[in-house]
Amino acid sequence: MDIVIYDETQKITEQKTTWMEDLLQFAAAKLSIPDNAGISITVVDNQKIREINREYRDKDAVTDVISFALEDDEDIFMTIDMEEGDIPRDLGDIFLSYDKAVEQAEAYGHSVDRELGFLLVHGFLHLNGYDHMTEADEKEMFSLQEEILREYGLKR
Repeated sequence: MDIVIYDETQKITEQKTTWMEDLLQFAAAKLSIPDNAGISITVVDNQKIREINREYRDKDAVTDVISFALEDDEDIFMTIDMEEGDIPRDLGDIFLSYDKAVEQAEAYGHSVDRELGFLLVHGFLHLNGYDHMTEADEKEMFSLQEEILREYGLKR
């Protein structure tokens, strides 16, 4: 999977970028995401994620992660008469507040890496059709999320 990470905060080291990519590749393998898929991750501060949240979700508040899935409509790919491997898939974009991740890591008593991993996997699952609007969907998504994090080695 092609992963592009933009760091608008200048707080993500090259080592952390590599780790983030590795975690997302692990999650992609777990979900059997084709190699020709791609996503972008943009790490921002609280002010920027609040602006994004206000503009696109009509919520004037800081949040931790926002995902913009480009494949919300599954029917679009059913109408293309080509083999799946022929067409690159852009799954979408994830915006992650580094500031909020640090705040939440401190509040939950675990590492910033654990929180970043949680938010990355959470956003990634949203890009792949998972949601938590109903109790059943939440159970499915959060169970898978914890399974990925645990198997990768990011335990609470």
